[in-house]
Amino acid sequence: MNKRHFLGTATLAGLFPAVGASAAPQTRKGPGLLTISGLVGKSNRGPVDPALDQLMVKHGVKFDKAYVVDADALNRLPVVRIRPTLEYDARMHSLAGPLLTSVLESVGVPTAGDVMLGLRAVDGYVVPVKMADVRSYRMIVATEMDGKPLALGGLGPQWAVYEADTLAAFKDKPLKERFALCPWGLYSIEVTRG
Repeated sequence: MNKRHFLGTATLAGLFPAVGASAAPQTRKGPGLLTISGLVGKSNRGPVDPALDQLMVKHGVKFDKAYVVDADALNRLPVVRIRPTLEYDARMHSLAGPLLTSVLESVGVPTAGDVMLGLRAVDGYVVPVKMADVRSYRMIVATEMDGKPLALGGLGPQWAVYEADTLAAFKDKPLKERFALCPWGLYSIEVTRG
């Protein structure tokens, strides 16, 4: 996976604390890729900005605080590889990325109990899924396919996905019905109590 690093506001804030001071600590090194809101134990950003968070506003996303994850944070987590047959070309592909539960745990989301997730894609598709199912299905946040980064405009830059070919709940379903819980272009997760 391409691991380019960007000089971001977090670096500048470290060099010039008075200039970079803000209400929420800035920990990102690159562009934010995934915003996790709701029951988060950590936060690094404030509420939705009606002027600057245009996609979130259009999709009705609302929060007072959230944690924004960048590529560096995703790359630091252990990688899991799966090989599902995809509905788009009926071919098996290698997908890789961290477990979704690992991503959520890294920002202080409770992963036990009646926790619900709203997985939102860039096209507005929202999937409600129980944390227990995410754990049981070993859902990953795929960041690469067949050894190449997932692209925005394709299935990326992140795709919440599982290995449907091996899961009892999905393996006998028609291929076009196996991935309804798997939004590609994942950019936002809302965490609530079920």
